[in-house]
Amino acid sequence: MKDSNSSSFPISAGVLLGLGLGGFFDGIVFHQLLQWHHMLSGWYPLDSIENVKLNTTWDGIFHSAAYVVVLLGLYVLWQRARRSDIHLSGSRCLGAILLGWGIFNLVEGVMDHEILKLHRVNETVPDEQRIFWDIGFLLWGAAMLVVGVAVARACKQGRVHAESSLQAR
Repeated sequence: MKDSNSSSFPISAGVLLGLGLGGFFDGIVFHQLLQWHHMLSGWYPLDSIENVKLNTTWDGIFHSAAYVVVLLGLYVLWQRARRSDIHLSGSRCLGAILLGWGIFNLVEGVMDHEILKLHRVNETVPDEQRIFWDIGFLLWGAAMLVVGVAVARACKQGRVHAESSLQAR
């Protein structure tokens, strides 16, 4: 799904927004509100003040990176939206955001949870149950990715169909 059509909604902007919003959701909900894990709690458990400080610092670095990605998405959207030939679509934007958020969950779930073992989704449950939370997180990401692609494509196809109907008149 490229931005190759000059009049299409800038999918890259929505994907960047989804990546950043996925990071914010993960950090705010899982790290802060539920306190299920922190950025490096798989390597540095929260069993000392030093480890809590280290994890808090890396949580902040993670949030800062999410903030930069959201700003990049807004910049791309702003740059493209200023053009008169761009068709802004809330549905297509939502599809792209879901796509980006799904990508975030899949990459973060595979890399951070399974390969690097930086943390697990829910470290408050017994060890033998943690894999189920990790799998659920990956399934959630895959579902958002699939729905995002479907919504973005349906909106683009609907727009092309509507334009061809108008031109036929």
